[in-house]
Amino acid sequence: MEGVGDESASAASPVNKWIFDMSRLYQYYLDKTTPHSVPRWVGTLALVIVYALRVYYIQGFYIISYGLGIYILNLLIGFLSPLTDPEMEASSGALLPTKGSDEFKPFIRRLPEFKFWYSFTKAFCIAFVMTFFSAFDVPVFWPILLCYWIVLFVLTMRRQIAHMIKYKYVPFNIGKQRYGGKKPSASSSGRKD
Repeated sequence: MEGVGDESASAASPVNKWIFDMSRLYQYYLDKTTPHSVPRWVGTLALVIVYALRVYYIQGFYIISYGLGIYILNLLIGFLSPLTDPEMEASSGALLPTKGSDEFKPFIRRLPEFKFWYSFTKAFCIAFVMTFFSAFDVPVFWPILLCYWIVLFVLTMRRQIAHMIKYKYVPFNIGKQRYGGKKPSASSSGRKD
């Protein structure tokens, strides 16, 4: 009886080792892409274009695209939202700084950029693979889905922008902020006449 269990354990061991090695290799390359945000997003843009061309060429899978759009909207809300909700902090007394004398609190996203990119890209990969299976090609009248998604997007973004204005936070980082110090004047340039 022990021989049967040992054979299955030894047969599964190389498969488990291969899966483990592949997952480590995948994580290694994923970690290598972390600091390179522009090439990552360019690659994702290429994937989005390939997916859009496939859906356009096939003239189908609109329900997949609609579900993908709802998922992307959900990711975008997480990307634009702060980690801690200012409305919840207002009840506890801690607020985002609104005056120059307040303590500086950097904006920390609920969904970091890398996780946003990774989930965005993975969603398009899954949707692309789903376009190869006719079971997912549910016949729908796509203009209604598109109009409904646009209305949902506008209402959601309007609410999100109103929240951003109310609590005075900007979710975008345009690089390192530079402060202008005192500029040397002509009389104080160190020149002696």
